[in-house]
Amino acid sequence: MTSPTSSTSSDLPKDTSGDSSALVSSQGKTTIADTVVSKIAGIATREVNGVYSVGGGASRVVGALRERIPGASVNHAQGVSVEVGEKQAAVDIDIVAEYGVSIADLATGIRRNVIAAIEGMTGLQVTEVNVTVHDVHVESDDDDQAEEPAPSRVQ
Repeated sequence: MTSPTSSTSSDLPKDTSGDSSALVSSQGKTTIADTVVSKIAGIATREVNGVYSVGGGASRVVGALRERIPGASVNHAQGVSVEVGEKQAAVDIDIVAEYGVSIADLATGIRRNVIAAIEGMTGLQVTEVNVTVHDVHVESDDDDQAEEPAPSRVQ
């Protein structure tokens, strides 16, 4: 009879997350660029209800200018920075939240959506998703800007 505290190596669970990865096989290695992970994280963040916009002050200003250029594309990676290794990724996201939304719940939802999207699409393990809330959007902020256009400096 064996004691409950003794075990053989065959009794221990196998660590499947250690050396093997879906990105490395006997037939080759897949490398995923940082921009790919940034874009996936940015799109996944925008899908969460309660996110008004992605990016801090400066990146939002640049994004707004970019959107006014005819033919310019939307930068889905705006406000997202990532570190990507061979098997893991870490993500930092800057957002503006909508007023009235629980910021703690919003951050949890962003983390859940970003992790699911990155791990599902790339096979990378997401080690952390840091969310920084730069501002809270109040609906009246847009109304004030829409009512009073800036006076023209030239005629």
